[in-house]
Parts: sequence; structure tokens; C-alpha cells
Amino acid sequence: MEENKYEGLNLPNYNIPEDIQNVVSVTTLDRLYNWGRRWSVWPLMFGLACCAIEMIAAQAARYDMARFGMEVMRPTPRQADMMLVSGTVTKKMLPALIRLYNQMPEPKYVVAMGACASSGGPFKEGYNVVAGIDKFLPVDVYIPGCPPTPQALIAGLIKLQEKIDKQSIKKVRWYQKGKADANYVPMPILGPDLIDVRRNAEYKEAAARKEGVA
Repeated sequence: MEENKYEGLNLPNYNIPEDIQNVVSVTTLDRLYNWGRRWSVWPLMFGLACCAIEMIAAQAARYDMARFGMEVMRPTPRQADMMLVSGTVTKKMLPALIRLYNQMPEPKYVVAMGACASSGGPFKEGYNVVAGIDKFLPVDVYIPGCPPTPQALIAGLIKLQEKIDKQSIKKVRWYQKGKADANYVPMPILGPDLIDVRRNAEYKEAAARKEGVA
């Protein structure tokens, strides 16, 4: 695995003498930057249901997620750059989850693990379940399954690494000057039902239409 970590760093195929290939790397700034980040993703563990059991299994010796530089699950969002949402997201839990996401520094990614986190799964029509975390957070990778196996989780994390490989310092959102945090998510309000404050205009229009009809 150690040898594989250096794959891609010297692309696009710079000609390096054979006797110093393991000592010298010639690459671009983007590739060096992405190479460092792809091998040091720090996940914020957010286990919500049975998918969390498979996530924990992926950490253990049999599957050894540490091979991909992701072995250190962080207990605080301040030290994490990837939120791994595994399991059913309830409306009561959602505000806490979004608060943690907003506290994570950029760059940050979201992985939806399992049918429930991706779309609500078998509980989609439930009165207390959010039908997919992507209704509120920008999801980078979806991992299907109910629950996904540890192998599927690792495959999904490899997809995230591939996405990181394609990013450029010139274009990523966290280095853009003169703009507010575009990834900030307003906190939903939990009342009799969940209120998404981003849809206030839509709610007011519906209320006005209802009063007009009445």
C-alpha cells in the first residue's frame, strides 16, 4: 500500500531517472496538494443506526480503513474534514447534525452511507424521518445498501479520493476571495414539524394563497 500512495504523484509521466524514482517527485502544485489531502482525510463519525455497525467494522483489522489514510475518527468537528453520515436521519437529530457540519473547517466533504442517509430508505414516509441528508447538506458521495458492507464503504471513500484528485486550487470554493461561506447551511427549526428556513418565501406564499382562498 505504501508504494501505491505515490501512484499518480508524478503524472503526467514526467521522465525521472530510474535510480532516483523513489526519492524525487516532479509534479504540479495541484497534484501535490490533492495527494496530501486524499491520504489524510479525517472523518467525523456520525453513526445513527445499523449502518454505523458496518462503519465500525471497516475501522477494525479485517478491513483496515487506515490503508486509505482515514483511520482517525475525530470526536470534534473542528478537527474533521469529512462527515460520514451513516444511518437514519431523524428530524429531531437534523439540527445537531447541521450545527456540526457548519463547525467543520473547509475543505469539507459529506458521505451519505446507506439507503436511509441517501433517501430515507424504508422509513422515507415516516413522520419523523428526513428523506435524505442531501435535502440539507451537499453530499459528495452516496453509498447504496441497507446497510452497505465495509467493502462498499471503502469503495465509496475511494470515490471521494478520486474526486479530491480532480480538484484545483484555483477553483475550489474555500480559496475564493471576497465571498461569504457558500457552504453555510441555515439551521432548520424543529417545531411541530421541521421548518427549513431557506424556504421561508415559499411558506409565506403558500400561506397567503391559503388566506386568499379562505
